[in-house]
Amino acid sequence: MRTDKEWKQKRRVSTNTVVFAALSLVSFSLLFFSTRSFVVNFRDMGFSLFSGVRGGIHGVSSFVVRTVLSVRELAVLRREYAELVGRMTRYEQLERNAAEIRQENKRLREQLGFSEISVYRHIPAEIIGRDPDNLFSSLVINKGKRDGVAYNMPVIAFRDGVQGLVGKVVQAGQFESLVMPIYDLSAFVPARFFSSRYSGLVEGQGKSEYPLLMRLISKWARGEIHLGDMIVTSGVKGVVDAVYPAGINIGRVSRILYQEYEVSMDVELESSIDFSRLEYVFVIDAASGGQTADEGGLDD
Repeated sequence: MRTDKEWKQKRRVSTNTVVFAALSLVSFSLLFFSTRSFVVNFRDMGFSLFSGVRGGIHGVSSFVVRTVLSVRELAVLRREYAELVGRMTRYEQLERNAAEIRQENKRLREQLGFSEISVYRHIPAEIIGRDPDNLFSSLVINKGKRDGVAYNMPVIAFRDGVQGLVGKVVQAGQFESLVMPIYDLSAFVPARFFSSRYSGLVEGQGKSEYPLLMRLISKWARGEIHLGDMIVTSGVKGVVDAVYPAGINIGRVSRILYQEYEVSMDVELESSIDFSRLEYVFVIDAASGGQTADEGGLDD
C-alpha cells in the first residue's frame, strides 16, 4: 500500500503538470497575439464574412430581378406574338378576299366580253339554286318574265373562252325561272358534227356526271367520226325541242358506240359545260336572229 508521503509526492507532480500546461497555454497565446505575422485581424474577418453574405444576397436578388424581368418580357413577347398572328390572319383573309375579287372580276369581264360579241338578244342571269321538287334536275336562275325571260328560251354559258349549251327555260316566273339542263332525261337537242356535218339527236342520261348521248347518227359517218370531234346544235326546225339556234357547242365525242347489225350508230359526249362550276348563264332569244357559230359567228 502507498504511504502518505507517496500520495503527497504524486499530487505535487500533478499540480506542477497542470500549472505548466496553463503557463504554456498563456505563453503561446501571448506569443500568437503579439507576433506580427500571426496577428488575426478580426475586422478583416468580419468584413470578409459580411462581404460574402452581401455578395450572396446580391446574387440572389439579381437572380430574382432577372427572373421577374424575364417573365415580364416573356409576357410582352407573347402578347406581341398574338397580335402579329392576328394581323397575319387578317392579312391572309384580305389576300384571299382580294384573290376572290380578282377571280370574280375575271369571270364578270369574261361574261361581259361574251355579252358584247353575242349576236342574239340575251339576258344574263346567275344560278341561285335548284328545283326543290327535282322534277327536271332544274337550275334556278335569278331572272324571270320581268326581265324578258320566256318559256322554251335556250340557255347558254360562256367560260374560258368557250360558249356551251346549258339547257332551256321550262318555267318562267315573275322574278325567277327554272332551267332544264341538257343532261336531264327529258332533254332532246337536234345536233350535228361541226366538221363532218352528220346529224343526230343529243339526249341526257339523268346526271351531270354522266356523258351525253348522241343517237340516230348515220352508219355512213363511221369513217369520219373521231374522238374529240365537236358537236353543235343543228337548228333544225320541226323536230322535238327545236328551240335552239344552230351552232351552239354541246360537247366533244368521248366514245364511239357502233354495232354492225344496227342501222345507225351512237356516240357519247363530254359536255362543253362543267355544271359543277357553273355560276352565270345567258338566256337567249333565238327569234332575235343573227349569225351563229354554224355560220361563222360564234367560236367553237
